[in-house]
This record gives sequence, C-alpha cells and structure tokens, in this order.
Amino acid sequence: MKVAIIGTGYVGLSTGVGLAEFGHDVTCIDMDKDKIDLLKKGISPIYEPGIEEYLRKNINLKRLQFTTSTPDGLKEAEIIILAVGTPAMQDGRTDLSYLEKASLEISQYVEQETVIAIKSTVPVGTNARIKRIIENNKITLNPIHMVANPEFLKEGSALSDTLHPDRIVIGCETDFARKKMEELYKDFPCPLLFTSIESAEMIKYASNAFLAMKISFINAIGQLCEKTGGDIQEVAKGMGMDQRIGEHFLRAGIGFGGSCFPKDVQSLMKTFEDYHLDYSLFEATMNINQKQHLLLVEKALERFGSFAEKTFALWGLSFKPNTDDLREAPSLKIIEALLSRGAKVKAYDPVARKKAKEILEDKVTLTDSPEKAAENADAVFLVTEWEEFLNLPLQDILQAMNHPILFDGRNCLSEEKVLECERIEYYPVGRKPIMKGQE
Repeated sequence: MKVAIIGTGYVGLSTGVGLAEFGHDVTCIDMDKDKIDLLKKGISPIYEPGIEEYLRKNINLKRLQFTTSTPDGLKEAEIIILAVGTPAMQDGRTDLSYLEKASLEISQYVEQETVIAIKSTVPVGTNARIKRIIENNKITLNPIHMVANPEFLKEGSALSDTLHPDRIVIGCETDFARKKMEELYKDFPCPLLFTSIESAEMIKYASNAFLAMKISFINAIGQLCEKTGGDIQEVAKGMGMDQRIGEHFLRAGIGFGGSCFPKDVQSLMKTFEDYHLDYSLFEATMNINQKQHLLLVEKALERFGSFAEKTFALWGLSFKPNTDDLREAPSLKIIEALLSRGAKVKAYDPVARKKAKEILEDKVTLTDSPEKAAENADAVFLVTEWEEFLNLPLQDILQAMNHPILFDGRNCLSEEKVLECERIEYYPVGRKPIMKGQE
C-alpha cells in the first residue's frame, strides 16, 4: 500500500520504518529540512537501537522516502498517518495545534478517497474534531475516513515494538476504513482489535495511566518496606507471581518520566474534570511520582545533613536506558535540588550528553565516563539503569571517591556485587541499606 506519514519523531519514524519493512511504500513528511536531510542519508535524528540499519535498508529498497513537501508526500496515498507531537500545555491539557495544522494541510491536498489515521496520543473526541476541520476545508468531494490507531511504543525499543507489537488497536466507523487498515497490518504478527473511535482513543490513555499507577503503587509500598524492614524486591516478586497482577512495572525506584506517562495522566485528569468526574486516583499517582523523583536527595540529606562543599555524581541522565530523551527525566529534578542546596554536580550518560549540555549549559560538569564522574565525589546517584553501570569495577571507583557512598535509584545493582566491595555505603530503594567496612 502507499502510505504517507506526517511527523518523523519517535512514533512517526518508527512507524514509517516498520511499515516499509513489511513491504509498504512509505513517504514520511516533516517540515524540518535538517531532519529530512539526515533521514535521506540514512541517519536517524533520534537515538533508537537498531533503527538506522532498517532505515538504510528500506531507503535502498526504495520502500521509504522522506520529504518536506506535503503535496508530494500525500500524492496517491491510500492511508495518511498523523504522528505529530501532542505535547502538554501549561494546564495539563493536550496541545492539538500541530495536529490541527497538519489536518488543514491534508484538506488542501487529498485528491482521492482516503483513510486518515491518527497515531498521535489524543484525548477522546479528537478524531471527530479533526474530521470536522478537514471536511470544512477540503477542496474535493471525495470522502475521508477517520481512524484512531494509537501507538504503544516504548522509547528504547520503539522499532522492536513496531515490528513485534502485542496488539494493534484500530478505531473506525466505516467498512472502507476497516478493510484498508486490515490490508495495512495483514502481515503483522499480532491480533487486530477493532473498536469504536472513542474506545480506541481511550485505550491509549487508560493503558498508560494504569501502568503509571502501578509504578506509583509499588513505590508507595517501597516506602513502607523501608520503614518496616521489608524488602520491596521480595514483595514485588511475590505480587508478580499472581497472574492477576503480573510482574511488569513492579520495580521500585525514583519514579517514571519521559514524554508519555506524565503527559497522558495529566491529560486524562483534565478529561475527567471536563466531565465532572473524580480524578483523585490519578492525582495521587502523579503526587507520589513527583515525591519519588527526589527520594535520593532526601536520603542524601539524611546522610550528610548539608550539601555545602559537597560534590555528587549522577550516573545516567535520560529518563530510561536506550534513549537520549530527557523529557520529564528524574535526573533534571535531582540536579536542580542538589544545586539549589549548594552542591556541585558531575554527571555521565552514554548517549544523552549532547542534549544534557543544551539543557544544563554549564551548571553541571559532564564527563565522558562514569569513573570520571565519580572521581573525588562524595556520593554517586545511580539514576538510569544503563547496562554499562552493571559491570563497572565498583571497588576501584569507590576508592577514588571522597566517600564510598552509592545511592541506587533503580535497585539495579545486585547485593552480591555490592558485598564484593571492601568499603561501601549502599542505599537502595525499598530495602535496607548495606554498610560494609565502615568505621
């Protein structure tokens, strides 16, 4: 099929590469000329494991093209996928201005009966809103068919999630749209769930809000474990063995970040508010998460009393491993709290250094290795569970520090590895600290 995708961020690019890999003729459209120039050369503007290999492969096979021209990109497209950004506004509502702008452009260039699928995360009712904009402005009499086709991609595994989804949700209202979407996804190895448009819009928000709530729940239980002597990893394992609960998203830590969970929960809260419904459950989810971001700072304050003349190292800046995304990253809030209390901060991240420098400017010393970040530091905060950090020569690093203190915000170091060290103060989340070789 001939497919046009508007937007080349995480969702648009991963979707475009994935559909091309399944044999479709895909054109991705973006107004950012620099980004399109990079993509034409097979260079991804985002960090996503494995994407450049598939990108170059499908460009060479002429199944994947990139353009800044909307009319060229939409020409003869059977399906147009909208994957533009829908960021949060200051009041927590979803900003639909990019989507509305794209829909106005579509209205001027669609020349045939076409399916328009919104893959961007949008509040319930958005498809109807976009349809009205296109219908009121289109220059031909050919019908359009709206489809809600939410994405369920995780940054760091977006391409893998595109190629191997656990389900594809399709909200549509006509047989024409259903048949086109069936053809689009016929070779994908997963179930297709057809729903109403409104249900499909809700599924994305409900899914993300539930996962966010699950994270905040286990973090709240972790706080209780620390007070009572319980071990959150043992508790989570016992809970996860219950098939009704499952083991996923039961890892205690310093909370969730990124562009999806915080934004989607806030947007869902606003929708509840619009319909005069109680949203206190989601409000609690967000409140717990905000407090959890600063958990390591609170532990360090309790340990040191004051941060004056102290230097702290951060291992990891991105909100999760395998991405350079710093949106809503706990690291930024930790850094802000440390600096405001008079501390100096050094930091290392395997891939997010460039973006971090743009955001943090000269407030933080960015190093090119975890060892250099930890050298002469009073403590290390392990913030992002990059695999690189699991295999470091921990004993050597601790000896080069002012104090052998490590705050593990992701519980990613094993007890065995910690106990191998001659001297260490190790503070995990939801578990007892380990003190070895301390005077």
